[in-house]
Amino acid sequence: MVWTLDAADADAADVRTSLLVLPHAGGNAHAYTEWRTFLPSDVRLLIGQYPGRGARFSDPLPTDVDDLVGPILASLPAGTDDLVVLGHSMGSLVAFEVARALTLAGRAPRALIASACRAPFIANPSTVHPERLTDDELVTAIKARGGTDDGILDEPELREIIIPSIRADFAIDDVYRYTGPSPALSCPVTAIGGTEDPVVPLDALTRWADITTGAAAFEYLPGGHFYFQQQLERFFGLVNSVVSGAPTPHEFA
Repeated sequence: MVWTLDAADADAADVRTSLLVLPHAGGNAHAYTEWRTFLPSDVRLLIGQYPGRGARFSDPLPTDVDDLVGPILASLPAGTDDLVVLGHSMGSLVAFEVARALTLAGRAPRALIASACRAPFIANPSTVHPERLTDDELVTAIKARGGTDDGILDEPELREIIIPSIRADFAIDDVYRYTGPSPALSCPVTAIGGTEDPVVPLDALTRWADITTGAAAFEYLPGGHFYFQQQLERFFGLVNSVVSGAPTPHEFA
């Protein structure tokens, strides 16, 4: 399922491009709706909503990455020929698989932005093993990463609602590793990470260059795994440069 958010003053005919955002493990589309205010009015914001949360709460929980990718591909709205795909953390792996599927279908996205995530062919260096953790232990692990409102995690009734989807997502993220032909993409790839991210080593981030025949670039911002939360304007300076087609800041071969 994909949410579509257009600027209030933008006519559908004026949409220049679309930005598809894929959330982190345990993430909900609601967490990314404020991003609309940081995008130009002629950019349509699309946000993936994974099964087991929000309007898809009653859907079966995902068991592999295909359960996340398939519904997103199936629900992309018309007029997304000019598309930039962005994922954060586990969402970057989902974004990669979406971009790969579109590329194989002859509809390669214009660009991929991978945020706070290892390159897809690298084994997860920060596994969580949710199947081994009690709810309290899992909550502690989530809080250490940031990105989730502690008030929700500390409220028993709300925690009971979100813990199953978090467990499902982390189980997928723990074992995911792309083993197919590489390079798998033809579009430019920009990887962005936090300088103090305990989850993704910097060398795992830069390996995104190996996954595409297109140009590759990287940028680091101060902060941890959810580095962008305290500096959305700076983060969107980078994102909007990609969306607008401007030169990327640091290219590497």
